[in-house]
Amino acid sequence: MKFLQKKFDQLKPLFEKGGKFEKFYPIYEGHRTIFFAPDIITGKKGAQIKDATDLKRLMMTVIIAMIPCLIFGMWNVGHQHFIATGVEATLLDKFWIGILKVVPIIAVSYGVGLLTEFTFCVIYQRPVEEGFLVTGMLIPLVMPATIPLWQVAMATVFAVVIGKEVFGGTGMNILNVALTARVFLYFAYPSQISGDVWTYLGDKTPVDGFSGATILAYGAEAAANNTNMMELAAGHWYSGMFDFWNMFMGIIPGSIGETSVLMCLIGAIVLIATGVGSWKIMLSVVLGTLAMGGLFNLTGGNSFMEMPAHYHLVIGGLAFGAVFMATDPVSAAHTETGKWIYGFLIGVITVLIRVINPAYPEGIMLAILFMNVFAPLIDFYVVEANKKRRLKRATV
Repeated sequence: MKFLQKKFDQLKPLFEKGGKFEKFYPIYEGHRTIFFAPDIITGKKGAQIKDATDLKRLMMTVIIAMIPCLIFGMWNVGHQHFIATGVEATLLDKFWIGILKVVPIIAVSYGVGLLTEFTFCVIYQRPVEEGFLVTGMLIPLVMPATIPLWQVAMATVFAVVIGKEVFGGTGMNILNVALTARVFLYFAYPSQISGDVWTYLGDKTPVDGFSGATILAYGAEAAANNTNMMELAAGHWYSGMFDFWNMFMGIIPGSIGETSVLMCLIGAIVLIATGVGSWKIMLSVVLGTLAMGGLFNLTGGNSFMEMPAHYHLVIGGLAFGAVFMATDPVSAAHTETGKWIYGFLIGVITVLIRVINPAYPEGIMLAILFMNVFAPLIDFYVVEANKKRRLKRATV
């Protein structure tokens, strides 16, 4: 580390004011602070608060929490591929297929995203911010393994520019940046990222009768055609795939990092234990989902409405969204009461979109983005209500 620090110190004069690469100082400083604390201090006099926690370390905590989802997702990509082709494979064979498909998507996400951010930092001469450390990993995890790399690049640029930079950069965005990338692809190229995505890689002929539809796609078809959802799912050649515990484990078709509820729970424990993620938002999303699902169970109407409410927790990307997306500290509600309202409504709207509008089988994406827009309004009314209660208690 001393050798690396010495090299950074040797290069520093070239990037400081008056140096040959003065305009690229934000890029130099951004790379240096990955390894070492910044040289900036708050002042020489007065009380000082020293804390090892900064934005970069918070972002790294979130990345660590996502590692179980990433590793399982790589294995599941290979597993689904070999199911589709009917070929027996070892654990390493499955994982290797996953690496070959997932790593390039991650590389494109980080490469294109960081290049876009560095460009804005150089233009506006501002420090490199660490928010994309998490976004660069979230974007691949919410994509299917079959997504074309050029679409990943387009979505990443769109998300960074439209989802964040136009609002002023990290900490100023009103929408979750990774979900902005996904929703861009969802509306621009729906055939590659709809509820009918799967992970067969196409280099061999699939087995007879194979279907890569997700359980959400079956639900949407049942709601649209007024047919029995479970009969449709049972027609899948590998019908045991949609067993509740199988879906809880995540051994089903879907986006790379979203299928396993178990891996998401491990990530949730890390975020809650470190104080990075809000358990109130996570729990309230679950409660809102069960409440809306339970209401549909009572009213009935079609087989998707009659599906047990707790199934909504293990299908699609609800668990992943509740843990890693809804808890985004920038775009989520900030007041304690507001967090309960915000998360509860995300759960309610997710089930509403899934069941009522078959065109959008994955409701968690739109539900979170919708509530991102209303989060400031929720906080405003919570604060106003607190003011009124305190005024009533006040004595003159």
